[in-house]
Amino acid sequence: KTSERKGRSSKAEARSRAAAKEKTLECGQIVWGLAFSAWPAAEAGGTEPPCALGLPCLVLATGLNDGQIKVWEVQTGHLLFSLLGHQDVVRDLSFAPNGSFILVSASRDKTLRVWDLSRDGRQVQVLTGHVQWVYCCSISPDCSMLCSAAGEKSVLLWSMRSYTLIRRLEGHQSSVVSCDFSPDSALLVTASYDACVIMWDPYTGEQLRTLRHVPLHSALDYSSEVHTSSLRSVCFSPEGLYLATVADDRLLRIWALELRSPVAFAPMTNGLCCMYFPHGGFIATGTRDGHVQFWTAPRVLSSLKHLCRKALRTFLTTYQVLALPIPRKLKEFLTYRTF
Repeated sequence: KTSERKGRSSKAEARSRAAAKEKTLECGQIVWGLAFSAWPAAEAGGTEPPCALGLPCLVLATGLNDGQIKVWEVQTGHLLFSLLGHQDVVRDLSFAPNGSFILVSASRDKTLRVWDLSRDGRQVQVLTGHVQWVYCCSISPDCSMLCSAAGEKSVLLWSMRSYTLIRRLEGHQSSVVSCDFSPDSALLVTASYDACVIMWDPYTGEQLRTLRHVPLHSALDYSSEVHTSSLRSVCFSPEGLYLATVADDRLLRIWALELRSPVAFAPMTNGLCCMYFPHGGFIATGTRDGHVQFWTAPRVLSSLKHLCRKALRTFLTTYQVLALPIPRKLKEFLTYRTF
């Protein structure tokens, strides 16, 4: 009987996986922001939603045009929360990576709001100070920093512990609309309407490199009226060696940081935001027509030297690396001055 149950479970799991290759979540509004997080498996006697096979459910938060935030369980499409508080478009969302289920939202109402999903989605903090629409927010993986951009040429770095301003990063020639930290918190990338993605050292404020979007071959250029300079979103891959960007030229791009150039393209229309699945292999994109789409992305096997750098930078700041009694070339590698 045990083996029979296992057999049925395997078949059910296979059917579930086959059915989950493509799905659409009907949000009912334009989707401007996305954020993935893992939901804990239900405990005995708990009230959490049950998860298949006792594994964590995959949760996706969606920021909508009417100011709502809808939080979904992806496998079933079940709506977990509708978070109310923002007075205008929720442009971006970011989960605290430490598993605390803290969610930060950025809105056109010029505020950032902090939500605690472990306390029934309670709003715990409102951050004010921006004078323009807040386009994006990103929490560093070590949960020490929060980056936000508000339709200005600069971005703000905040402390996640005290919610005070750390520094302002200036370098773009037009409005910054998206930002993201690398998995080891050592890098910050920002995307702007100026057609550029800038990679920063968040500890020193130094610009490390610039990735420029250029028009593709005419065979792939779908309309001469589309402005390739209008970047909408940028995000790091889970291993930290690739970036995904969405632009108004109707393309999803995947960039190799080591090559400083795109290595893959996907045609998409009305794209506004993108987010990697936490374990790699998939990218979710939000569109103006109210859909979330899922794309297959190349899986990457990191080199040993990159894994060592990532492990060290997870707990060492740039200043701590520079203070180490090691050769200059090794310091440059560990601080991403070279690849």
